[in-house]
Amino acid sequence: MENTFDIAVIGGGIVGAATMYQLQRKFPDKSIILLEKEKVLANHQTGNNSGVIHSGLYYKPGSLKAKNCVAGRHELVAFAKEHKIDHDVCGKVVAAADESEMPFLEKIFKTGLENKIEGIEKINANQVKDIEPHVKAVAGIHVPCTGIIDFRGATEKMVEIALGMNEASKLVLGQEVIAFNKESDHTSIVTATESFKARKMIFCCGLQADRMAKKDGVDLREKVVGFRGDYYELEDHAKKYVNHLIYPVPNPEFPFLGVHFTRMVDGEIECGPNAVFTFKREGYGKTDFSFRDSWDALTYKGTWKLFLGNMRFGINEYRRAFSKRLFLKTLQRLIPELTMEDIRPGRAGVRAMLLSRDGDTRDDFRIEFKDDSIHVLNAPSPAATASLAIGSQIADMAVERFNLK
Repeated sequence: MENTFDIAVIGGGIVGAATMYQLQRKFPDKSIILLEKEKVLANHQTGNNSGVIHSGLYYKPGSLKAKNCVAGRHELVAFAKEHKIDHDVCGKVVAAADESEMPFLEKIFKTGLENKIEGIEKINANQVKDIEPHVKAVAGIHVPCTGIIDFRGATEKMVEIALGMNEASKLVLGQEVIAFNKESDHTSIVTATESFKARKMIFCCGLQADRMAKKDGVDLREKVVGFRGDYYELEDHAKKYVNHLIYPVPNPEFPFLGVHFTRMVDGEIECGPNAVFTFKREGYGKTDFSFRDSWDALTYKGTWKLFLGNMRFGINEYRRAFSKRLFLKTLQRLIPELTMEDIRPGRAGVRAMLLSRDGDTRDDFRIEFKDDSIHVLNAPSPAATASLAIGSQIADMAVERFNLK
């Protein structure tokens, strides 16, 4: 049948691309279609994140995040080397700004050791200065295996390679999936202009993961809530202040890593992101608004539980979102020499967080099955770093659940 495929992957971010790539490698004779509603791949979380190859330093030992981040990082770096994707394993410093952060720094270091992150070491104030001369810190952790990468380029290359393995496989861009019609031996996947048939489906839909799951009949109680992260960039004359990557010690009471400095593969240096509730899931402007997205989030009990549990942090994040001076003040905790003239507003990204009804951010990766479908319901950071490991895990699940041979 024309437009009939063995497997449909819905969602063209890096997790969807890695899933297609790993499935096609495992089953070169299977026809796979990748459907993406945007006109280009990697246009949301993948293409608007900080571009960091994470080490696995922060994640609970034994969790899917920890295991997939470490394994995925090795695989991603090898992939980047083989296929000439812009990247640099430049290392990072996690810097404790004062003595009050030392217990948390120690905890992170122990987590890093448990997760078998190679090369990490505790360093004193002078050693921090040796690596990052402009950082003011009482101590730190050096993480040499952290890096930076062009995630858009990696995504495009994964899909390109997968398509080259089987001429029956296909990439479809600019077509949003709006409905499914279940038949006895396949599902019709309906877009605004076409219909595609697939025997099995895998959903990697990021910011729309909950909606697509419900469209497919998954009984999902949680909802995805979006949080925008704004970045500033260092002006050219201020790039001298940052050599590699500089991270603060994250506050354990706050569900985000905090504002950090990242040298990007294109030579720019970004500072950020903050984390503020967004009134539009795919809204990158500070005033972007969607009635549907806002209604979904603000009528959900879990959103308010999260707000109330993080009220002080939330207010501070919103104030910083609209105040360059307050954003600068946060940056000056680590690099006191920075001035208003050194930074300019940059881009923004949006994180998808699967929130439970009690406000829990469901921090670990979450992948579930339903009939002939696999759903990636929660894949926050470090999903981009872990993407090839997640793709392998999904391919193994597909063998088991779809009885692929």
